Parts: sequence; structure tokens; C-alpha cells
Amino acid sequence: MTEVHNLVGALVIAVNIFAAAVGFIFFIRRREPFRLYLHLVVLGQVAVIGQAVLGLLLLAGDYRAVEKMHYVYGGIALAAIISPWMYAPRDTRKRLLWFIGASVVAAGIGARAYVTGS
Repeated sequence: MTEVHNLVGALVIAVNIFAAAVGFIFFIRRREPFRLYLHLVVLGQVAVIGQAVLGLLLLAGDYRAVEKMHYVYGGIALAAIISPWMYAPRDTRKRLLWFIGASVVAAGIGARAYVTGS
């Protein structure tokens, strides 16, 4: 189970970095993102949620992270991916920035959590 948790952790980082980069390209070019971009963002968010579920299963099985901050990082990543859906403004460009920022935070916090988990 810990190997799967590590694999999904790497997926969280990679997908969210890619989603942030693609979103940034749309933002710089002043283009409306394709529907496929939204699916990419959601894939990154689902990976974060899946990672949290796997972490909870590990906790239930008496596996513990080396550093206690690992659990805080997971909570921050979850909050980051939820925030654009709740707080982003209706303006398309500003909303895109919120999703780019959430992807960056999820990737960065995911990387930090990846380091502190083993």
C-alpha cells in the first residue's frame, strides 16, 4: 500500500505541474481553455483526493509518516484544490488564474509531502 501511495504522490505532482503549465499557456495567450483542460485540472484534483484516501487507509493500518507535518501538507493540498470551486470569481481569466494557482500549490505541497512521508 505504501508503494501505491508513493506512486499516486508522484502522479499528483506531475499532473498538477502539467495542468498549471497548460493553464499558464492559455492565460498568456489570452485564450479560452479547451474543455480538455478542465478534465486535466480535475484529474489532478482527483489524484490529490485519491492520495488523501490512501493516506487515511495507511493510517488505519497503523502506518505513520516520519514527520507529523506530512498530514498538514495533505490537508493544505486538499484545501487548495477545493478553493477555486468555491471562491474563484466568475470572470474567466481570473478564474483560470485561481485554477492555475491551485494546481501549483497542490504540486508544491505534494512534493513537500512526498519528501516527508517516507
